[in-house]
Amino acid sequence: MSFCSWFGAEKYRDHFDKGVYACSNCGTELFHSSSKYEHHTPWPAFNNTITPDCLSKYMESPTALKISCAKCGNGLGHEFLGDGPKKGQSRF
Repeated sequence: MSFCSWFGAEKYRDHFDKGVYACSNCGTELFHSSSKYEHHTPWPAFNNTITPDCLSKYMESPTALKISCAKCGNGLGHEFLGDGPKKGQSRF
């Protein structure tokens, strides 16, 4: 499943088939379906990445990091700090 949250990712919001979500630009594996959960937003939500270094991040606000694919720089949206399914967990 290709994934880029800026354009067209809303089609994956209600998609819960098992598999891997990968960068739509270069194919780098980013999120496993087991980390996907319902967050009631227009975009799919994940609580963990496949590997810690698959994303590049920079602080955009005190509660959000801008994220992109570490391999190709494709914009993927945000990591929201402390907004995951469990207390203290991030939401991607």
